[in-house]
Amino acid sequence: MKDEPELRRLLWFLLGGSRGGLSRARIIQRLREKPSNQNQLASDLGMQYKAVQHHVKVLVRNSLIVATGEKYGVTFSLSPWFESRLDIFEEICRKLAFDAGPAKEV
Repeated sequence: MKDEPELRRLLWFLLGGSRGGLSRARIIQRLREKPSNQNQLASDLGMQYKAVQHHVKVLVRNSLIVATGEKYGVTFSLSPWFESRLDIFEEICRKLAFDAGPAKEV
C-alpha cells in the first residue's frame, strides 16, 4: 500500500502534537474493537462523558471516525478510509509509546 503523508501528519498532530492525544488513541483503539456510543466509550474507558464528547468531535471533524444514527442512538465507528490505513496509526502509537496494538478478541 502506498504511504499517505496527509494521514501521517494528521495523526502526528492529533495524537502527539496536541493535548489529549492518548485519550484519542484510546477511543480509536476501543472503536476498533466495537462501534459504540459516547456513553459506552466513557464507561469502558473510565473517562468523563464531556471529555469523550470533545475527543469524538475532533475525530469526526478529521474524518477518522463516523457517526451512524441520530440523537442518543448515535454510534461511532472508524471511517473506512482510516480503517484501511490502521498500520500508520499503530506505527505512530508505537513511536509515542501508546499501547494501541491490534484489537484483542473478546
